[in-house]
Amino acid sequence: MTYNFDTCPDRRSTESIKWRRYDEDVLPMWVADMDFVSAPAIVDALRSRVEHGVFGYPSTPPEFFELLVERMAQRYQWEIKTEDIVLIPGVVTGFNLACHAFAQPGEGVFMQTPVYFPFFGAPKHANLEMQTMQLTREGDGSYSIDFDAFEAGLTDSTRLFILCNPHNPVGRVFRKDELERMAEICLRHNVLICSDEIHCDLVFEGHPHFPIASLSPEIAQRSMTLMAPSKTFNIAGLECSLAIIQNPELRQQYQAADKGLVGWVNLMGQVAAHAAYRHGQPWLDEALVYLQGNRDYLVDFVRREMPEIHMASPEGTYLAWLDCREANLPLSPSEFFLQKARVGLNEGATFGPGGEGFVRLNFACPRATLQEGLRRMKAALDEQRAAR
Repeated sequence: MTYNFDTCPDRRSTESIKWRRYDEDVLPMWVADMDFVSAPAIVDALRSRVEHGVFGYPSTPPEFFELLVERMAQRYQWEIKTEDIVLIPGVVTGFNLACHAFAQPGEGVFMQTPVYFPFFGAPKHANLEMQTMQLTREGDGSYSIDFDAFEAGLTDSTRLFILCNPHNPVGRVFRKDELERMAEICLRHNVLICSDEIHCDLVFEGHPHFPIASLSPEIAQRSMTLMAPSKTFNIAGLECSLAIIQNPELRQQYQAADKGLVGWVNLMGQVAAHAAYRHGQPWLDEALVYLQGNRDYLVDFVRREMPEIHMASPEGTYLAWLDCREANLPLSPSEFFLQKARVGLNEGATFGPGGEGFVRLNFACPRATLQEGLRRMKAALDEQRAAR
């Protein structure tokens, strides 16, 4: 490999939320950022911009929007225009803004659980009703959609469906036919689609990503798509994301909803994003190979060494969704592994209905870190089993 993913610089002495949340003896494998150095092209671009020494109010060069149009065409055969793109500080900002833009107080926002927990705050912040359905967990640990339940979950008051694809935390990359059916139901019920596709570049072999808005002009006119380089290139702290809205009326409505509360994307975020999308693909290609190796190691280890824990192999993201319900733990799963293994994980219950008894594990780290975390978890489970 050209790039080194086997070592991680010291992050605990920095301002990293991931590494500073817990005591020093805890191995953090929770929040979704990578323990990899970003692509050299990004680091070089930032260094060059810092050396310029002047950091005034930024504007976005036209060539950045042209680069995004080119990227959508090359990766997804999705034809968009530069004017379809709205830069925003973050994807969480993006779906919160959608709730304010496209629904009135008391109306409904629909989502599929378990799901990325900031989804739950978005309708609340806009005085909207949160409407949910649970994804169906199959016998092999994978997840599917009950389309009858999906349609039944929409009401006359539903105005917006927030889709998460690739799905965090269950790791599904929804197939084209699944996306088409969800979109058909939404269009028939006059429900707009806000698709969080922040993990779109982090998909594994055999699981291509399809932006839902790319499937047809009709779907595009009733959709907005949220993307970012943040997860892909490990630059979440620089806050640069984008909303793609091909319907000009919806786009105008979306931009008007910020009401002075959403600022521009910061200068260094734009510099990093431009470098990532222009020059970062070789790094990403190797990172995906490394992540797939980590994923396969994790799946094999869990199945061989931790039989009480069940998981499906993630199709996308670098997040594993571990079912701990058969382990009969004396504490919530995340608290058990924190206290007994000194490994920091996300508690499944925070991801909403269907998340109870699960934990989310971030495997975007050096292989040795993953091995150590799993060794600690296995030892804690072995001790728990022996004590019963």
